[in-house]
Order: sequence, then C-alpha cells, then structure tokens
Amino acid sequence: MNIKIEAKPAFAFLRVELAPGETIIAEADAMSTMSAELDMTAKFNGGLFKGLIKKFLGGESLFVNHFTNNTPKTLSLTLVQGTPGDMECKTLNGESYCLERGAYVASDPGVKLGIRWAGLGSFIAREGLFKLIVSGNGNVYFGAYGGIIEKEIKGEYIVDSGHLVGYETTMKLKPKLSNGIIGSITSGEGFVTKVTGNGKIYLQTRNISSFTAWVNRYL
Repeated sequence: MNIKIEAKPAFAFLRVELAPGETIIAEADAMSTMSAELDMTAKFNGGLFKGLIKKFLGGESLFVNHFTNNTPKTLSLTLVQGTPGDMECKTLNGESYCLERGAYVASDPGVKLGIRWAGLGSFIAREGLFKLIVSGNGNVYFGAYGGIIEKEIKGEYIVDSGHLVGYETTMKLKPKLSNGIIGSITSGEGFVTKVTGNGKIYLQTRNISSFTAWVNRYL
C-alpha cells in the first residue's frame, strides 16, 4: 500500500495506491475518485450497536467504507476530508490515541475505532462528552480545519477551545477561564483547555465554531 498526503497544507488529500489483495478503510464520505475495478463495501463502524454509539456520541459516521483491490494490478483512489485544511498520519504500534470529533479520515485494517467517555470538563471546553479512540497496529490518517501543528508537551499546556485535534489517551483535559471572569469576557477568549500529561498533541490553526460565528454575523 502506497499512500501520499498531497496539496498540503491548505487543501490536503490522500492519494492511495492499493496492490493486489490490499484494503483501506475510510470515513463514509471521504472518497473523491477511485479506479472502477476497486471493490467498495460499506460496513457498520464496529457493528450496528457500536456504529450507532460512534455516530451519535462520537460524531463519526454510522458506516465506514472498505476499499479492496481484488484484481492482479495496482489500483488507486483519492480520499478527502470535509473541511479545507491539512492532514497527517499517525502510526500505531499496539498503543491507543485520541482524536477529536470529525478528525478521522482513513486507516489500515489493523486499526480499531472506539469511543470513550471524555468527562464534563471536555464538554465544557467544547471538545465533546466522548472522544474517539484509535488503537491497534497500522497507520491512521486524520485531518483538521486549517494547518496542523505537532507539539510535544511535558506537564501542562494551554489550548484554546476548538483547536485540539489529537492527544495521548493518558492526558487529561480540564477547562478553565483564560484570565478570570472579567478578563475572559473582555479578551473574548472565554474558556481554554488545560492539557495535562506527557506526549504528543496535534493542534489545528483554525476553529470551525469561530468561523461559523463570523459567517452568521453577515447572514
């Protein structure tokens, strides 16, 4: 399997080449183009019950698509995300990682998707009550609105709400006012998220909620 992330950082997409017998799993609406000989099968995202939980609680699609090359030659497809922005690849070697709602694009068959309770703190910080957990072995491809910043942290780090894309499962998220009640209101920052732990996080340079709020002012 040969996968390249192209058109970075503003309009990134995946160019996928599947050798005979290979399969890639992708979000339900991610396919842009594909070879006519490829077999595409829609399956419940972890089964019917788990798929419903991921859809309504984790913000993911009820179905995922399996693209399989059952021919003797190499076939190709392109996969995209719903918002303009960058994409990255995370390689899992038996560990787990958290992704925010809507970030998942595609993965190898050895990667499993699940959800986990994120806590009220995550909900207050506008990160959702549940988080998507990717685990197993293989590559996971995810996207963001705007550019993606990779940051290694030790201890505590402050992230504006809506900018966190991925983080270690051992990390804790706690909402806090950016600068006291008065300062938070006058600065326009409101709540921020304090990320505590050690490891790698991914951030997006744009916030879709802020963009929609800006657009609504002119509607």
